[in-house]
Amino acid sequence: MEITADSTIYELLKAKPESAEVLFKFGMGCVGCAIARGETIKEAAMAHGIPLDELVSALGISA
Repeated sequence: MEITADSTIYELLKAKPESAEVLFKFGMGCVGCAIARGETIKEAAMAHGIPLDELVSALGISA
């Protein structure tokens, strides 16, 4: 499964557990958040005021 900005945080962490460190660097505590199962990476970036292009680049995924 390809991980993109439309994937959920849960899918990202399941496929790329090392992404947790990147999320923490952006101030996102998504690892323990109950919303992570249904919130997309794009939605999480918007909720945290993080530029999506910077986040996807740091995560090594496509927008």
